Amino acid sequence: MPDPVSTPQTPKSQNGAAPDGIVPDPPQGAIALNSTWSRIGRAFLGSGIATTLALLLYRMLAGIALTFANKPVHSDNVTVVNLSAAVRTLVLGVVAMGTGVFGIAALGLLLLGLQMVWQRLTGKSPATPEGKA
Repeated sequence: MPDPVSTPQTPKSQNGAAPDGIVPDPPQGAIALNSTWSRIGRAFLGSGIATTLALLLYRMLAGIALTFANKPVHSDNVTVVNLSAAVRTLVLGVVAMGTGVFGIAALGLLLLGLQMVWQRLTGKSPATPEGKA
């Protein structure tokens, strides 16, 4: 028989997890993953990673373009020249698109992090969508 004076324990299901609707308390000393500073840190970390990838892709783009410029296709066959031009354009386009996507993602995550820092410092809460207030 359980001791009636002891603190109540979170009920567990058969597999050891908490049943639906009950969130167990985090262990002492653990940092909540959804805390404001954690989210800010993840935004800046993501921005740093995206910036690194964008810069690497940009360097690769410059290298590929330089290689293509220094090694022109020498052929009398018009089809070979046209296909090589199309393939080179496709390769440069894909790498340039990746550079742009990662660059824009880096900028967006940086601005998101700055917005969250500003909201944290001014004490304003983020806007809530209608119907969820």
